[in-house]
Amino acid sequence: MALLDKLRGELIDIIEWVDDSQHTLVFRFPRYQNEIKNGAQLIVRPGQSAIFVDQGQIADVFEPGRYELSTDNMPVLSTLRGWRYGFNSPFKCEVYFVSTRQITDLKWGTPNPIMLRDADFGPLRIRAFGTYALRAIDPKTLLKELVGTDSNFQAEEVGELMRSIIVEAFTSMIGQAKIAALDLAANYRDLSEQLRARVRERIDDEYGLDVPALFIVNVSLPPEVEKALDARSSMGVVGDVGRYQQFQMGNAILAAAQNPGSGLGQGLALGAGFALAGGLGHLAPGGQPGAMGSGTGPGGAAMPPPPGMPPPPPGGPVFHVSQGGQVQGPFPLSQLATAIAQGQLSASTFVWAPGMAAWLPAGQVPALAEFFQSPPPPPPPIAP
Repeated sequence: MALLDKLRGELIDIIEWVDDSQHTLVFRFPRYQNEIKNGAQLIVRPGQSAIFVDQGQIADVFEPGRYELSTDNMPVLSTLRGWRYGFNSPFKCEVYFVSTRQITDLKWGTPNPIMLRDADFGPLRIRAFGTYALRAIDPKTLLKELVGTDSNFQAEEVGELMRSIIVEAFTSMIGQAKIAALDLAANYRDLSEQLRARVRERIDDEYGLDVPALFIVNVSLPPEVEKALDARSSMGVVGDVGRYQQFQMGNAILAAAQNPGSGLGQGLALGAGFALAGGLGHLAPGGQPGAMGSGTGPGGAAMPPPPGMPPPPPGGPVFHVSQGGQVQGPFPLSQLATAIAQGQLSASTFVWAPGMAAWLPAGQVPALAEFFQSPPPPPPPIAP
């Protein structure tokens, strides 16, 4: 009985694969070195294909169904074996089951930032990631090009190849699309379909695979660009920046009055010394008219006059003063002359008056420069 059991064990009468995995693409029947019995049953379940390989050559391919192996349904193998009139003896043959169902939840992403030229921001780096599904559509090509003799070929084994193909196609597509970075989110669906078409064209004939679905989940910008966008959005929510600055300055003055010893109170000391009259002024573009004593604004360019400046009062030129990061004024020329004489306004303090193209240090403004000149020495004593 033991000998009979051994002989029966060496003859395969049922060939099937019960797939309980999630990411298996190709599975080789485990008893491939044993002989297959004449008339053995082959069971191919939905979402599978079975491939017979004889001595390194791909023979017959079976789609879902139940088969009794014979020369009628194995024409290629019969030709390779020389079975012209049928066969009666067992034979050895490798059987590979290929999963033809979709394998989902596969992920892709850009390992490094992609450089592109954006209409709003100029040269820009972006990252992208998403998901895709994979399915075998040509078992023969898949077996020849990727699987070889692997007995258990997983989707992860082709994952690195797929991610490289997707990222390459995405880089080329996004560069040719020339869509502004702020408009990418509105085009995710169209871009996903275009990207899927590019990837399918590459892997269909070459690897026997298909991408039934591919999604761009997110395209992200560098952190510094996102911060700049947040700042721009905040300014848009504020609306009239000048009025908002007046409100903030009013609150700051009230806080300084309640706490005279604070740094804020000291920062407002110059305004109190000037006996400031009129409005609290407006911020120039960029939020600050320029650093004290620098002569230029952010980026090295001369600062333009602030927008929405109130009309000057009658009675000669008036000036606005940048002090402590705030713009104050307007002040008449006589009041600035007094401040200069008392040492409360230095030659490096930035000022602007209607008609000036940019903010300038007070010492470079002709109307104020004379007040910074040293007084003449006292006259010599009168000879007796």
